[in-house]
Amino acid sequence: MGAATELGSEELIEVFKALGNPARLQIMQWLKDPERHFGEWEPIADRREVGVCVTHIQAKAGLAQSTVSSYMSTLERAGLVRPTRVGKWTHYRRDEERLARLAEALAVTI
Repeated sequence: MGAATELGSEELIEVFKALGNPARLQIMQWLKDPERHFGEWEPIADRREVGVCVTHIQAKAGLAQSTVSSYMSTLERAGLVRPTRVGKWTHYRRDEERLARLAEALAVTI
C-alpha cells in the first residue's frame, strides 16, 4: 500500500489549505530553485543545505515579517518545508521527500 496509507485525508487537506494561498504557493515555487530566486541576497548559509533566510523570503515577497512568519509556520505544519536555525535567523527549505510522498499519495487517491 505505500503513500496512500501513510498520508491520510486530513494531512492532504492541510497541504491543500497551505497551498491554497497564492503567496504561500509562490514561496514554495521560489524555494524550489533558491539560487535563482534569491541570488540577489548574500546567503547567510548554504541555501541548498539549510534553506533560505526568512528575511530574504520576506524581502522578496514584500510582506510584513509577521505575515511571512505565519505563512512559513503554516507551510511547516503542513510538512512542506523544514526550518533550520542559523544564529538568530531561521532558514527554510522544501521537504522534497515529503513532497514526493504527497505527489504519490495524490496519484493514488485522486
